[in-house]
Amino acid sequence: MAGYEWLSKSVTLAILAGFSSVILVMLLGQSRVFFSMSRDGLVPQTFSDVHPRFRTPYKSNILFFIFTGIFAAFIPEDVVGEMTSIGTLFAFILVCAGVWIIRVRSPELERGFRVPAVPVVSTLGIIVCGAMIYGLGWTNWMRLIVWLAIGLVFYFSYGRSHSRIDAPPPEMPEGIRMTR
Repeated sequence: MAGYEWLSKSVTLAILAGFSSVILVMLLGQSRVFFSMSRDGLVPQTFSDVHPRFRTPYKSNILFFIFTGIFAAFIPEDVVGEMTSIGTLFAFILVCAGVWIIRVRSPELERGFRVPAVPVVSTLGIIVCGAMIYGLGWTNWMRLIVWLAIGLVFYFSYGRSHSRIDAPPPEMPEGIRMTR
């Protein structure tokens, strides 16, 4: 509409800021996931190296930021946005299912947080996220399947021979505390 170009640019800027913040938080969370997987031997040891001063997994952060920067430089922003959306929604589905499964299989475990009405909340979370994913189109599904396949091949080919899941947990670096 004539006279509202400024609004269109403002909305676009807000969308880009939203995607940037989601991607940043996902990358910081991803480094912690890879830290734990590395401690179990399921990904290379470099992902559990911590910075001597800040005590954070810095090498994995650097790797993820470089990969994401290169990826974002050559992929159109609408594709990056759709991939961010489907990846986030899929992760939420896994979390909803995981919380429900753990509550059923191990009800005696001490919880760091409480979720009321777990079966209802988890089911609704899975349904709502699934409905939003359904509306993203087949090209996004194809990208998700390809990324999952690449991840699973790497995970199982490396993890099978390096896994320390049954071994006693390694010592944590000084200043890092993990609870089980």
